[in-house]
Amino acid sequence: MVVDSCNFYQEQRGPGIAVEPTASEIKQGFASKSNPSQLPKLYQPLRIRGLSLKNRIAMSPMCMYSSDDGFATDFHLVHIGQYALRGVGLIVMEASGVAPEGRITPNCLGIWKDAHIEKLKQIVDFAHTNKAAIGIQLAHAGRKSSTTTPWLMKVNGANADAAHGGWPDNVVGPSEVQFDTRSWMPKELKIEDIQRIQQEFVDAAVRADKAGFDVIELHGAHGYLIHEFLSPISNKRTDEYGGSFENRIRFLIETVRKVRRVWPQEKPLFVRLSVTDWVPPSDEIPSGGWTEEESVELSKELVKEGVDLVDCSTSGSSPKQQIPLAPGYQVPFATVIKKKVPGLLSGAVGLITDAKLSNEVLEEDRADLIFIGRALLREPNFALNAGRQFDTFVQYPHQYERGRVKSKFTFV
Repeated sequence: MVVDSCNFYQEQRGPGIAVEPTASEIKQGFASKSNPSQLPKLYQPLRIRGLSLKNRIAMSPMCMYSSDDGFATDFHLVHIGQYALRGVGLIVMEASGVAPEGRITPNCLGIWKDAHIEKLKQIVDFAHTNKAAIGIQLAHAGRKSSTTTPWLMKVNGANADAAHGGWPDNVVGPSEVQFDTRSWMPKELKIEDIQRIQQEFVDAAVRADKAGFDVIELHGAHGYLIHEFLSPISNKRTDEYGGSFENRIRFLIETVRKVRRVWPQEKPLFVRLSVTDWVPPSDEIPSGGWTEEESVELSKELVKEGVDLVDCSTSGSSPKQQIPLAPGYQVPFATVIKKKVPGLLSGAVGLITDAKLSNEVLEEDRADLIFIGRALLREPNFALNAGRQFDTFVQYPHQYERGRVKSKFTFV
């Protein structure tokens, strides 16, 4: 047998998997005792179609604003690679524009041309070498596009004009309705524009498959284009894409249907939703905006179209939103989707910052997968170290094994 010295996990164990400690590891203080007979659900595998996740910790897609012309860079290789090394079960790369004008900022990641595939594939291959599953979020920012990279706002202002790489003349939305008075006024999409953007999602999905991604997630949340069609706050159309619930969900349903046809059947398809807009009722919009009840009904249609999981976030449609922030504040929405939509998995996200809460949500059957964002930025070793709270021994990267925390000091 020829051993590849760069294939670190030929034995099929990767970082972040619960493994039984040896007697020597217990004696040295790396583990206090054998693993519990029933592993905490956070470390139980999850199978979705042909994909098996080694644990139920997912990295939420987070914008890094570190691309040029949409290309992934060495920053992305190192950024994503660290989470593959450190045991995250599923890494979802940030919102990636399906078109140049679909990016949030000029520095956002893209997947609108074949030239983007090569670097993305390098990142995917590294994740797979470390036994991590990896996905990518396909996105169009709609009326919230052409904004400025956050750390440049003090210098350049909130919106990116043409002089700073923006595209104010190509900002689009379902209707000519600004997000706020500072934002660009979007152009209302014509039917042929809608069909073109749907095809851009399809083409991006094909590229994601060529790059080797295991999962794609369609970004239907946070006030971006798909969400803009869903919410009556941003959708004032009077044609087949506006007005009634059935019309407002049409853009997403058609897009999902077209994407599912080209995305391999063995690979999971996720959709991120803002389950509610968190906007109080008004005379103009008695519901306030997009609602939890509508998200449930939409999810029933999504599962029919081949969606496997809804990633349950909230908000982003209006500066009038009133969000009751608290640890796990969005978990109840994941629970509602999970309980009311048979056959559909749900992901919980939002201020889930510790292992105890993460595991409780899973053990109590309130969600199937935990998406963690900023907490992973603060604590990249979350997946490796959370097991200690449950007396569960977790595989470390071979190269980092000597850094494992001991429960006692010994030279044995």
